[in-house]
Amino acid sequence: MHGCRNKCGGCYRQFNKKEHLVEHMRTSYHSVHEPTCGICNKHCRSFDSLREHLIGPLPKQECKNIFSICGCRFCLTILESPNARRIHQERCQFSNVNYGLTARMAVLGLRDNPTIDYTSSRSPRVVALSCKMVGGGSDGSLDLCARVCITDESENVIFHTYVKPTLPITNYRYETTGIRPENIRDAMPLKHAQRKIKEFLCYGEPMWKIRPRSGKARILVGHGLDSHLDCLQLEYSSFMIRDTAEYPPLMKTSKLSNSLKYLTQAYLGYDIHVGMQDPYEDCVTTMRLYKRMRNQKHKTDAYPLASDTHNTNNYASWRQSELESMSEDELLNLSRSDYYCWCLDSVP
Repeated sequence: MHGCRNKCGGCYRQFNKKEHLVEHMRTSYHSVHEPTCGICNKHCRSFDSLREHLIGPLPKQECKNIFSICGCRFCLTILESPNARRIHQERCQFSNVNYGLTARMAVLGLRDNPTIDYTSSRSPRVVALSCKMVGGGSDGSLDLCARVCITDESENVIFHTYVKPTLPITNYRYETTGIRPENIRDAMPLKHAQRKIKEFLCYGEPMWKIRPRSGKARILVGHGLDSHLDCLQLEYSSFMIRDTAEYPPLMKTSKLSNSLKYLTQAYLGYDIHVGMQDPYEDCVTTMRLYKRMRNQKHKTDAYPLASDTHNTNNYASWRQSELESMSEDELLNLSRSDYYCWCLDSVP
């Protein structure tokens, strides 16, 4: 690692000139929050990129050899021994949600849960939301929310109801939604569902006052939440949204979103969306992904983001000479993340 004078201390990319390395550090945003190889300590932009480094078509051979013996194929952690790996991987792999919301509620003797008890002293801080859409418009391609589910961290249903859209339904998309006209006939009007969900999420806090890691508003987890909130005609603070489709460590190496089906197979070890799709299943899956990301142990820093005022001048152009005299490790220590790491949600 130290053989090349102009090698990045994070991704190990090499540069002909020190000034080019400094410019790279300005835009790479390497940090302790990036997925990192447990063998060679290389920083990767995403877990997909780390997976390629370990087991892709052109892996680093030394890392591949060790990973094949001691690496967890779900969270990509390196364990001390093959036996430790086996025990860890059994715990790391989740089992499928074997039956959907309807079956689970039938077991509980329930159908819908159209009320939200958000006054409880044990009211959840983090919740997951998912909607199922039917089609509107002349060709049935307009997404309309017809079913919504909210769960807590323990996979309990907080709210579930069918929703009556404001526009006529022209395609129930039954093959994937399982929704029939009789489910919608006496369903909760969209405006009613929207008001209940907004009150629950904000928890008495005005939208303009909501800030991360403070106040009473709830953290909202989901996949592709923009489209879900759009269909509910609902706005929510971006500070409180944890979207598995937009979280950089869970995105493709091309910086495009992965499907929830892929993320579930790769990181949780089971299949979803086999046959009809259930919003409860999506809530559980996104919450499991969120908790896996949140539970990562990273070095804590009072100012973890590149956008924090404290870090504004870390790579300022007026410091160019000073920066070029620094070692690769010193340059890396100045670098901060350009995204909010979910591990920070667990910091008091």
